[in-house]
Amino acid sequence: MNFALQNTLELLLIIGLGLLLQKKVAKQDLKGVKVIILSVALPAVIFVALLKIKLDSSLLIFPLLALAFNLVMLLASKYLLNTTLSKEENSKKRTIMMLMPSLAPGLSCFPFIAIYLGDDSVALAALADVGNKIFVLILLYMVAMHWYQKRAIKDLQTSTSNKLKGLGLALIKEPINLVIIVGLLLLSFGFNLESLPSFVQNTALHIKVIMTPLILLFIGMAVRIKSGEFGLILSLLTRRAGITFCLSAVFILLFPALSAPLVLLLIVFPQSSCSFWPFAHMSAISSMEENDKQDKPTFDINFAVNVLALSLPFSTMLAIGIFSFSDFFINPTILLLIGFGMVTVSFIPYIIEKVKKNKEAELSGQFNTYVGIDSQTSEES
Repeated sequence: MNFALQNTLELLLIIGLGLLLQKKVAKQDLKGVKVIILSVALPAVIFVALLKIKLDSSLLIFPLLALAFNLVMLLASKYLLNTTLSKEENSKKRTIMMLMPSLAPGLSCFPFIAIYLGDDSVALAALADVGNKIFVLILLYMVAMHWYQKRAIKDLQTSTSNKLKGLGLALIKEPINLVIIVGLLLLSFGFNLESLPSFVQNTALHIKVIMTPLILLFIGMAVRIKSGEFGLILSLLTRRAGITFCLSAVFILLFPALSAPLVLLLIVFPQSSCSFWPFAHMSAISSMEENDKQDKPTFDINFAVNVLALSLPFSTMLAIGIFSFSDFFINPTILLLIGFGMVTVSFIPYIIEKVKKNKEAELSGQFNTYVGIDSQTSEES
């Protein structure tokens, strides 16, 4: 059996087991599983991966690329993703601009990179995530506060500068970021994995093994998508993925000498699910607005929850699909066509709905005209 196909079936089987466990695991219990993944298993994988690479100043390009991608997607969220929403749905539009440019590679991307591409690619992805973290923790918070300040009824009780200091500390204290800092410091002093005491090596390697099955089980157990806005969110995520494919294709065309693993990394990493951090910022703003008695909230929190719920399984299936048919996706021309196709398909429900509304309005107008003529004839007679 093909290696990629075999790996894909194994991953889907573990996700399937997670789905079967949904009834046995309470929703609140998943928070503990997530803490173990993000605070223990994933940092161990990144630590091992980092200590296997050679430190080079050229690696700085990865966080810069991720940050540039976030900024481009922020513009795309405003001018492409929001076009299908009505003018009255401003809270949804702001919610989309917060969530869609953000990335959460820890749960939706890293385990598949580790399986299909190996530790070297995981290390590069971890470095890229530093740029993404700066965007979601600091820049998106500033955007959210800007919107709140423009619409606030009362003055802010906590200054923006103090809040940014708190976010900076949160950025440093996060286990994944701590591991990246420690790993880079060790590399800068000439240490690698083999230089460390054997008990440290073995501990990291043992913990590293549990990451992939734990994340896949978590994905299966956590998928609980609410109905109502499913079609809208699916079309938005499809458009987001299509735009991302186009951006990856353009970069690959500009640098045709890139190796196959690096090309796949550039395709898969930006397809990560939406990050939880923007949701945390929006929730904080929502609490402040409740105190302000704001009747028109800045963000639609329920809509944000549904986007996050659908984003993780959507990105997971995309990552598995890309790696399963890597020879197909690695071609930038095909990637560009797929991207344009997904963007086009995402607009179809909107176009159908608009045509339907126009026809209904036209029929309503014809009916009103007919009724008006009929009543005028009756009066004359």
